[in-house]
Amino acid sequence: MINTNSIGILGQFYLNIKETFKSIYQNSNFYEKKISKTFDNSFEYKPSPHLLSSIIKYQNKKYKIEDFAIESIWQNNLSSKDYEKLNNFFWFFSLDLKSSKETTQKVIKNWISNNRKYQKKSWEFDLTAKRIISWLSNHQLTYEDSEQEYRYTFNHIVQKQANHLISEIKNSKEVENKMIGCAAIILTGLAYKNERQYLTYGLNLLKNIIKSSIDNQGFTKSRNIRQLIFYLKYFIIIREWFKESQSLIPEYIDETIYYLGSSYAFIWQNVKQDIFFNGNYSSDNNEFDQYLKRFGYTFKNQINELGGYAILKNKKIILAADIGSSPSKIFSNDYQAGALSFEIFSNDKKLISNAGYYTDKNNKFNKLSRSTALHCALSIEDYSSCNFIKHQKNLIVDRGLKVSKKNVVLENNFWKISGTHDGYLIKFGAIYEREIEFYPEQMKFIGYDKLFRKNPSKEIKFDIRFHLDPNSKVMKTQDNKSILIDLDEEGWKFSCDNFNIDIDNGLYFGNKNSYKENQNIFISGLNNEREQIIKWEINKL
Repeated sequence: MINTNSIGILGQFYLNIKETFKSIYQNSNFYEKKISKTFDNSFEYKPSPHLLSSIIKYQNKKYKIEDFAIESIWQNNLSSKDYEKLNNFFWFFSLDLKSSKETTQKVIKNWISNNRKYQKKSWEFDLTAKRIISWLSNHQLTYEDSEQEYRYTFNHIVQKQANHLISEIKNSKEVENKMIGCAAIILTGLAYKNERQYLTYGLNLLKNIIKSSIDNQGFTKSRNIRQLIFYLKYFIIIREWFKESQSLIPEYIDETIYYLGSSYAFIWQNVKQDIFFNGNYSSDNNEFDQYLKRFGYTFKNQINELGGYAILKNKKIILAADIGSSPSKIFSNDYQAGALSFEIFSNDKKLISNAGYYTDKNNKFNKLSRSTALHCALSIEDYSSCNFIKHQKNLIVDRGLKVSKKNVVLENNFWKISGTHDGYLIKFGAIYEREIEFYPEQMKFIGYDKLFRKNPSKEIKFDIRFHLDPNSKVMKTQDNKSILIDLDEEGWKFSCDNFNIDIDNGLYFGNKNSYKENQNIFISGLNNEREQIIKWEINKL
């Protein structure tokens, strides 16, 4: 009998063999000939670099190319991060246009001289895609006033790299990289107008990305908010390239931008707050809002539920909750096991917060930040509501969950968000249900966390955590029934009469790849009943 571990070993062995053959092929003369089939077409459409200001962090201070040690920047002892920055050439966007064109073009000639043939490290998929976009967008330095021989070499290497992207894009595992690669291929097709294969291939690929990665409501299937904004930025950039090059804009690009934009309005523009669900952390999208305004994009969305999220709000309070099922495995690279978790904002300050997300997949904090314990939700026996497994460099959902019985109510004097999930059904035979009510006139939240078990033969321990912003101050009352919360001189009281409540220290991952210490309120108890209801309240003082 072959066990699961044996299958995993065989699978890894197969992948290793596949990678070996791929490496041999890509370093062969056959592959070199394949990607070297380019066309002697001129670089016609020259894109404006400011179209990329939504994804490029422009420096207030512009640098001259002469400020860089040109001869030594290609040193071999670079860190992997610095190597990527150097080889994707996005640093060209920080150059002053008064920089020497001759020196800038010499840098490119040196790169071509050392990387004319495919090399795995310098021709990594995302590096190649970004490099094409940067070289073409910075044409005032990289191409203008150059000699004929340089132009021929430049045009050839750009198309050769685009050929490599076309060859590799099906093997790219990261959906973001596919989007960047697709954009680079489309830009190559627009720039070299007489050669249609790049544009045709890129647009067909774009259709596949829309079909495979975006749901019918215009939300990413990963339910990842950062990925949604990432897609919106790139679709708008592609549209602006078409517009500027005076090419006909495909109708489906406009349609996709409309739906992605509506989702963006729902998740950010309507609330102007970052909600920490499924890979999100503090991002501050105000600069992107300015970009949209500058280019004439306006999005609206007045619904209260979209993409598996519910957001209810008035002038003072925002109540947001994750009421969506876990995504499929292929879209779960950044998923966090926080089903039915929630967040509360009061006067633009986060009163109840999930703990955020640590993006670095090589750091132990990434796995920790994905656990249910780091969310404002119930966990059983310290297990998460979803099971994760290691797949290549990522943690993906092995056994997901389904959210059902969703109900969202928004009335003047009564709000409610409720749902049920089966994440603990297989392991513990338990169904978890949460109902959160809010009474605006009384400024009072009432929560009901419920456990349903058919056969409660074994006692199980549960915890419900309510994470707080690091700036919050908390104090337990003498009767041990309530906890006082002070958030920027605004007072709230958390109470639970029938179960133990306490304060615990924790970690807050609200900023990218960093952490702070914070505190959380937690309710703990034991369950051996068929139906158990844990009631809690949060009242403004």
